[in-house]
Amino acid sequence: MIRPPVRPAPTGAVYFSLLGPLTARRDGHPLPLGPRKQRLVLATLLARPNTPVPVDVLTDAVWPEDPPRTARKNLQVYVSAARTLLGGAGSDGRDRVVHGCGGYRLRIDEGELDTLRFRSLARAGRAAGERGDPRTAARLLREALDLWEGPPLNDLRDSTGVAEEAERLEARCLTVYEDWAETEIELGRAAVAVDGLRDLVERHPLRERLRAAWMNSLHQSGRQAEALAVYDDYRQLLARELGLEPSPAMAALYGAMLGRGRAARPSANTRSTSRRTALPAAPRDFTGRREELRDLLAVLGSADERVVIVSGPAGSGKSALALRAAHLLGDGFPDGRFHVRVRREDGTTRTPAEVLGALGRLSGAPVPAGREGAAGPEGAPEGAGGGAAAVSQDAEDAWQEWLSQHRALIVLDDVPDEASVRGLLPRSGPSSVVLTARGQLAGLAPVHRIALASLADGEALELLGKLIGAGRLRTDPGSALRIVRACGALPLAVGVGGMRLSVLRHLPLAEYADRLGDMSAALDELVAGDVSVRLRMASGWQDLTADDRRALGRLAGAVQDGGFTLDGAMEALGCGERAAIRTVESLIDAGAVTSPTGEVTAHAALYEVPRLLCLYAREREESRT
Repeated sequence: MIRPPVRPAPTGAVYFSLLGPLTARRDGHPLPLGPRKQRLVLATLLARPNTPVPVDVLTDAVWPEDPPRTARKNLQVYVSAARTLLGGAGSDGRDRVVHGCGGYRLRIDEGELDTLRFRSLARAGRAAGERGDPRTAARLLREALDLWEGPPLNDLRDSTGVAEEAERLEARCLTVYEDWAETEIELGRAAVAVDGLRDLVERHPLRERLRAAWMNSLHQSGRQAEALAVYDDYRQLLARELGLEPSPAMAALYGAMLGRGRAARPSANTRSTSRRTALPAAPRDFTGRREELRDLLAVLGSADERVVIVSGPAGSGKSALALRAAHLLGDGFPDGRFHVRVRREDGTTRTPAEVLGALGRLSGAPVPAGREGAAGPEGAPEGAGGGAAAVSQDAEDAWQEWLSQHRALIVLDDVPDEASVRGLLPRSGPSSVVLTARGQLAGLAPVHRIALASLADGEALELLGKLIGAGRLRTDPGSALRIVRACGALPLAVGVGGMRLSVLRHLPLAEYADRLGDMSAALDELVAGDVSVRLRMASGWQDLTADDRRALGRLAGAVQDGGFTLDGAMEALGCGERAAIRTVESLIDAGAVTSPTGEVTAHAALYEVPRLLCLYAREREESRT
């Protein structure tokens, strides 16, 4: 058995979380936890579940220096409030909080507290690793880590007693992260752990096991220079802070990576991999998207899915995500990594025969050549040269035969529709394909789907800061936030705005935010040299059918801030419910409208037109009328 079964919490039970800020939810709804002292008592009891907590420990947590004479009485009030919050009796009918000679003991089940669940998953993951099942171990350890939402009890750490409990919890989380990262490295999937290890090393710079895992993950991902730099930084830090040298184990790892030991000898496929890599440069300013990148890397590193669709509005960073993953996965695809755009430079669609011809040249696959235009730097024809409308059966069979015998990663970028790529996707074998598309490509199955939304505010600000400088960002953070929100938090628009500001050093952030806030002029402001957000919106607009363009123009002119309900769509489109649903769903499929991520009825859903596409659609609607 992988892990002991977890008894589900009964309806109405409270679920507590300590791996982050202290929170409680009942049936998915957050609960108020009362004043600060009451939360400190609750946090201390939850940090030691099913264990007596002495009254002195609770007192020190709440009043670390000078407890009042009424401290014990006050504690009784806070404990009583905890009983009420927990619902009094447990599932077996006994009291939840009991008082004995050892102190107060809170009785709670694994399904009611994230730290208990975390501990159970971590134990099961380590057990799987010990019995020689690293894939199961990695999955269970990852499940445990997904419960970790930040520094434990980070809202209560100014209490010395709670801070000590929180540090113990964080140490457990770090140990499990190290276990997981080492297991992924063992499986040859080091790339999934690189970014997380970097972040944790920055927060815990003297933790040697984290450093070693980071070095190994960089080395396995083909980033040897960075791996060696991690060791050099660590050596200097130890000498400066503690007057010490790295341990013999770390020194041996460093020596191995320099080629002085067996652990770092190059793969037999290293030379052929580098010869067969045809990828554009990795995006320099790639920011955020950690969950999506981890998902993409995990899927491509497994044998479960061979086709991944990365979809999202124009400018959402689909190509950047796909290329970031492709560059990180060098060791996983010894027969090559290839990138081919499915559109020409002028935005017209290349035929499947043209795309397959480019793939054949890049991979060396013996694919019969079709008629094509002159090849560009990525094997893409630069003109609109004609090619066969469809792939010949002989060419398709030859390509599928090559895929079945090779492990390669293919990125087909900016796919307009299913017909452009259907015959090119692997039917068997170890190769994988990543498709990027504005639309959903709903006609392709089975596939793994990753939908990109706008960046979170913090990620968008981080991207802007990389372009204009963190110092300038700090001079007016409020205006910086207005800028990224006016850009719809789309990476393309934030990037263009940042490039413009990096040239216009005299322009105050507040003035630029005001310009972007003017809906009639925002797209005029999002131009940097030959990079124009309006042109990208125009390309997406041309992908839509005439009916969808007409409907989107009406919706954009009627909705406020891009959001609308089904009733609003019916009014804007001047049609009945069934026709409105069909129209909205057609726009969702085309990538022009976003919908809620969870299940919800059509009347309750709030749909959204991305802000910049909405502005462009209004322009087109106004010019038409």
